[in-house]
Amino acid sequence: MATESRISGGGAVRARTEAALAAGGLGLARLSLLVLGTVPLVAVPAFGAVFAGATVAWMLDSYYPAALFALVAAVVAGLALAGMFVRPCARRTRAQLGNWYGVRLPVSYSPRPALEADARGHWWTGYSYHRSHNVARFAQLLHWSLRDRATRSEMLWLVVRPLLVTALGALVTGLLAAGVVYLVMAVESYRSYGPNPETTALFAGLLGLALIAAGVLLAPYAVRLYAEVARRVLDQDGRATHAQLTRRVAELTETRADAVGSQAAELRRIERDLHDGAQARLVAIGMTLGTIEHLMETDPAAARELLSEARQSSARALQELRDLVRGIHPPVLAERGLGDAVRALALDCALPTEVCVSLPDRPPAPVEATAYFSICELLANAAKHSGAEQVWVDILYRAGRLRVTVTDDGVGVADPTRGTGLRGIERRLGTFDGVLAIDSTSGGPTTITLELPCELSSQRTSTSFEKV
Repeated sequence: MATESRISGGGAVRARTEAALAAGGLGLARLSLLVLGTVPLVAVPAFGAVFAGATVAWMLDSYYPAALFALVAAVVAGLALAGMFVRPCARRTRAQLGNWYGVRLPVSYSPRPALEADARGHWWTGYSYHRSHNVARFAQLLHWSLRDRATRSEMLWLVVRPLLVTALGALVTGLLAAGVVYLVMAVESYRSYGPNPETTALFAGLLGLALIAAGVLLAPYAVRLYAEVARRVLDQDGRATHAQLTRRVAELTETRADAVGSQAAELRRIERDLHDGAQARLVAIGMTLGTIEHLMETDPAAARELLSEARQSSARALQELRDLVRGIHPPVLAERGLGDAVRALALDCALPTEVCVSLPDRPPAPVEATAYFSICELLANAAKHSGAEQVWVDILYRAGRLRVTVTDDGVGVADPTRGTGLRGIERRLGTFDGVLAIDSTSGGPTTITLELPCELSSQRTSTSFEKV
C-alpha cells in the first residue's frame, strides 16, 4: 500500500508539473503574440512622426522656425497614425480576451449627430459652424471622439497597452535571458581550471534553470494581468455609460408609447365590436319586444313569430359576446396554459402544424398572452403569404427566457418592412424587453424566433410533442 501511495503521489506531482509547464508554454506563446502585436502600434506612429518631422525640417531648412514646424508636423503625423490603430487595437484585444478566457467586453458608442447645412451653406456640427464640409467632418469627429466614453477608453488603451506589454515582456524575457546567461556561465565555469569548477558550474546551472522555470511559470500570470488591466480599461458592461442610459431611456419611452398605443387601439376595437355587433342586436331585440307587446292582443301569431326571431337574435348576440371575450383572452389560455392554447390554435390553422412544448411551469399571464397572440399572427402569416405545406412551433424555457420558434417550409423572404404584422409583434415584445429574430432566405425555409425574459414559479419540467 505504501508503495502504491508513493507511486500515485509521484504521478500526481508529475501531472501537476506537466500541466504547469504546458500552461507556461501557452502563456509564453500568448505573451509573444502580444509583443508582436504591439510592435506596429509603436513603430508605425514613431516612424511617421520622424519622417514627417525630418521632411518638414528639410523643406524649411533656410527658415528660422524650422524646428518648431518640424516638431508640430511630427506630433500631428504621429497622432494621426496612432488614431488609425485605436479601434483595431481595442477590437483585437476584445477578441483575444474572448478567445483566451471567455471574457466578453461589449462596447457601446454614442451616436454621432449628422451634419446639417444652413441657408448660407455653412455646416453645423452640433456645436459649431464651418464653411468647409471636410473641416466640419473632422471637427465633429474630433469632438465626438473626445466626448464618447467608449472611444476615450480605447484611446487610453492604445497608450496603456504598449507600456503594459513592454513591462510584462521585459520581466519575463529578463528572467529567461538571465537563466540562459547563467547556463552559459555554468558551461564556461565547468571548462575552466579554477578552484572547484564543478561546484561553481553546478550552482550557476541550478540558478539558470530556476530563472528559466520562473520565467516560464510567470508568463501565464503576466498574460492574466494583461487581461485584467484590459478589462478594467475597456469594460463597458460593468458600468452604465451616458450613451447606454440615453439609449435605454429612448427604448423604454418608445416601448411605453407602443404599449399605450396598442392598448388604446385594442379598446377602440372592443368598443367598435360591441357597438356594431352585440349592442346593435340588443337594441333590435328591445324594439322587437316592444312590437310584441303591442301585438299580443291583436295578432298573437305575429307576436309568436317575432318572439322566435328575438330568441334567435339573443342567441347570436350571446355568441358574438363570447367570441369577443375569447379574442380578448382565450379561455383555454387562462385555464390550460400556453401549450394547450397553442395546440388548440393549431387545430384551427389552415396548415398542418407540429407543436412541441417544454415548459417547467406557466409563465406570467401577460407573457403568456403576448406569446399566444404573437404565435396567432405568425401562423396567420404562414397560411396567407408563405405558400408552406408544414409549420413547426417549438416552445421552451431556458436560462430565464421563454423562447418560441415558428418555422415553415414556404418561399421565405419574410420582411418586417412589407407589412404591419411583424412590426406589431416586435412592438408587443418590446414592452417586455423581448426580441424578434427572423431567418428567412429566398426559397425558404422561414424561422422566426421570439424571446421573452420571465421567471417561472416552479421547475416541474413538462415536455410534450404533438402533431396537429
